[in-house]
Amino acid sequence: MRGLRSLEVWKLGVVNYIDALKLQEKLALDRKLHRRCDTLLSLQHPPTYTVGKRQTVHNLLIPQSELEKIGAELHYTQRGGDITFHGPHQAILYPIISLRDIGLGARSFVEKIESTMIELAAMYDVKACPGQSGETGVWVGERKIGAIGVRISSGITSHGMAFNIDPDLSYFRHIVPCGIADKEVTSLRRETNVVLPEGEIVQEQLISCFARIFGYSNLIWKEDASV
Repeated sequence: MRGLRSLEVWKLGVVNYIDALKLQEKLALDRKLHRRCDTLLSLQHPPTYTVGKRQTVHNLLIPQSELEKIGAELHYTQRGGDITFHGPHQAILYPIISLRDIGLGARSFVEKIESTMIELAAMYDVKACPGQSGETGVWVGERKIGAIGVRISSGITSHGMAFNIDPDLSYFRHIVPCGIADKEVTSLRRETNVVLPEGEIVQEQLISCFARIFGYSNLIWKEDASV
């Protein structure tokens, strides 16, 4: 692509899942109508289980009535993928970008998301790789460290990736993560011998990896962004 490619980065902190979903819908419409440039939401969620458009809620292993007791919510979404968990100390990026403008197809987009998380893991001497056939996300051996669930409508992306920095992994015991049984979920904290910096720094490193891999040379930061 010729010229300077700009990406507006919204740093949102901890955001309720429904509020983030509504914001994505608004930004995706604005992007479709050429009212804004490509945008990346950087955030975390309170403990939340989300189910993709296949509605595989059977992979939730506890009754929905028990969710309040463990301090978690359940939401249904229109993204791809199966059930997953979002929570504190997990770096979440939601790209609202035009694939047509950057010349990418859906498969290439997902591969670049995989590369983004793999590159971040490598910064901490953790060797991660894409999953085998039928295994979405990014893995360290047989342990999943990053989840992917995207939606593409009219060439505009939403939803995205969740990379486990140091979340409470016990929440994953209540689901079949991404519909893949008999596989563990792990975190950067668990896999590295390197002392991790503050979570916000790791999240900014993930943003930098995303920008480099997707070819954005001009980042416009919205530090005070609010939903």
